[in-house]
Amino acid sequence: MPAHGATIEPSNHWPADIGFEVEQQVHDPVELTVIGTIPSYVAGTLYRTGPRGSHRIDREKSDAFALSHWFDGFTQNHRFQIIPSKDGPTRIFYNARSAVDPLIEDIRKTGQLDSFTFGQKRDPCTSIFRKILGIFIPPKENTNANIGVTLAANPPGLYSTVPSSPMKRSAISGQGSPPGLQTLWAKTDAAIYRQIDPETLEPIGYANQSVLHPALCGNLSGAHARSDPVTGDVYNYNLDFGRVPTYRVFRVSAATGKTDIIAIITDAPGAYLHSILLTKNHVILCVWNARYAWGGLKLLWERNILDSIASFDPTRKALWYVIDRIHDKGVVAKFESDPFFCFHTINAWEEPSSTHPSNVDIVADLSIYENLDILKRLYYENLMSTSPGFQDFAGDKRATSRPMLRRFRLKSILSGSASQPEVAVEEFTAPKDYSCDLPTVNPRTLTNPSRYIYGVIDRGNSTFYDGLVKYDTYTREPTFWFHQGQNPGEPIFIPDPDGEDEHDGVLLSVVLDSLEGKSFLLVLDARTMEELGRASMECAVGLGFHGLYTSSSSSGGIPVEV
Repeated sequence: MPAHGATIEPSNHWPADIGFEVEQQVHDPVELTVIGTIPSYVAGTLYRTGPRGSHRIDREKSDAFALSHWFDGFTQNHRFQIIPSKDGPTRIFYNARSAVDPLIEDIRKTGQLDSFTFGQKRDPCTSIFRKILGIFIPPKENTNANIGVTLAANPPGLYSTVPSSPMKRSAISGQGSPPGLQTLWAKTDAAIYRQIDPETLEPIGYANQSVLHPALCGNLSGAHARSDPVTGDVYNYNLDFGRVPTYRVFRVSAATGKTDIIAIITDAPGAYLHSILLTKNHVILCVWNARYAWGGLKLLWERNILDSIASFDPTRKALWYVIDRIHDKGVVAKFESDPFFCFHTINAWEEPSSTHPSNVDIVADLSIYENLDILKRLYYENLMSTSPGFQDFAGDKRATSRPMLRRFRLKSILSGSASQPEVAVEEFTAPKDYSCDLPTVNPRTLTNPSRYIYGVIDRGNSTFYDGLVKYDTYTREPTFWFHQGQNPGEPIFIPDPDGEDEHDGVLLSVVLDSLEGKSFLLVLDARTMEELGRASMECAVGLGFHGLYTSSSSSGGIPVEV
């Protein structure tokens, strides 16, 4: 066994470390080299957010500071401007900018990260007195907070909260921000938002969720809100820890910007919930098995999410709350299922009940985990391919930290009980070799039945995600994109405007070629999973989280929140 702090040969000769070491910013857009053919309907802008790469800060007079967990990586935002050409191939320009320079400079001076984090390991010498003091004197709100998990375009209710910076027209072919894009906001699992300039990517504003509604006073929320694909109304939850954990499920009207609380839930444990589900008539809040210990009080003691989550209890059921979002009837049905953990819900829809045709079932697809091991696996020491830590997640522990696609059915919603939970039926679970996380579907299918699920896969070839998959929920068969040494990011589905089938369109994914030490923007045919084209870069892009695509077509609209 290598000594602590030692390095070893990269796992499977796949040196993914560079994806966690990048520090490069590109303030002025640079043109990328395009190879192959990129359909003209892809014209628009792809934004990406997540850790910049490097999780270390060098200090002049003391040891370097290092972040512990990937989810706490210093946020950097990226912009890929895709411009069709009448006389030649599509042109693509790229720029990137750090969103947390003041935070980094503060750490460089003090050597400390005192803000609330997802999983930063604290100094074991911290006194009990200081921890107790932290409970009774919570840290002040940090307007330099590290916010960069998901992105939202023109989120209602936040549109006029912070005056937008003057929109500059780019000198590149007269292109500026995509039509209809007025504001761009970054989100996280805390109830705070960061406004980003859509062109320069400079951070220009900050807001707390309470600006939407004074009752949204809790500190936690879902990084993935859901929006109605027809009306644009946005749905999410706010979690407050008072005498009892309280979830307030709310709707922000796209037409008026007004926020309404549509359900208050006090009989569920406080839990780390990254996303929710939406159908045409309902919001589904699934409280899976990531419960905060001590009724949430441990969050103040530990000052991070990961160490505040109680050990996985295989005897406690996951709880499902079905909320009427059309007639504001609150919780109309409850369900329970065997325990699991989840980051990302995928899609949900309503269909005639399989047992009572006059009733309605809800079908829900999720990317799940059998326990909480994945949270520990995402420490940097376990992701670095030259770190001995990755060996701790081999064998059985690696298996439990791989995702599974699972479909649930919530039966007979109209006759369900809001007091006594029914059983959420597991319809099928895809094998782990076929399953994915960072999942997506054709956005045209949201709140409607969807057949194909796309995402990143983990088949053990790398310490990180090592390919892309298209999973057919009808045939239960996968189609893969895989190349040795190449780590793809979250795929974004762009529908073909003239397409007739669900899989007519392309996928965009930012891929790190760890063997070359550079990244490229990959364009895949969503039907065949074969490469159509790519835009090669002269630098590496850090392995990040989520993206947002906005079309340059006036008819493309603003994307829904997922």
